[in-house]
Amino acid sequence: MKPLTTSIIAGIHKNKRLLLPDLKTTRSSKSILKESFFNVLQYDIIDKVFVECFAGSGSIGLEALSRGASECYLIEQDKNSYDILRKNCAIDTEKTICIYGDSFVKTPQVLQQINKDKSIVLYIDPPFDDVVDGIYKKVFDMIENITNSNIYLVAFESQSDYDMPKTIGRYKHKKSKKFGKSSLVYYESI
Repeated sequence: MKPLTTSIIAGIHKNKRLLLPDLKTTRSSKSILKESFFNVLQYDIIDKVFVECFAGSGSIGLEALSRGASECYLIEQDKNSYDILRKNCAIDTEKTICIYGDSFVKTPQVLQQINKDKSIVLYIDPPFDDVVDGIYKKVFDMIENITNSNIYLVAFESQSDYDMPKTIGRYKHKKSKKFGKSSLVYYESI
């Protein structure tokens, strides 16, 4: 069986193929959603540290790196997805840091390690599966406890039918865009 793949859309790694994990364990971000996200950020991604929680294949974080992010932290706890993530990160081993483990535990640790002078884009794409009980509440609790003052943007990939809050801790809703069952939701510091 031919492996599932996607491509980097733009930047220095344009058209590089990335492997995708089995669709039973992860849900890959739609190309149109990914393109929209980077059209919104455009030059704002340059020299930012990009942190992707629930990274799966790392396609969002690696796209950010291709478009000028200074470094990229990718957090994934599914073993198969993590193995694929590490293979994909071979496109730039100096600027990618793959982290195996629970995003709820590892994200705050990663954020504390990043130099306070560097601006951060935090991208969160939790599983949509109904089996994952209370995942949004856990994500919101994690964000409310973040003490970093250098987070430029928190972006969520969420279920379109989920009513996202207007504020989460120190972050307020900036805008949303729907792409069928998925939505991009942007939060900025209050």
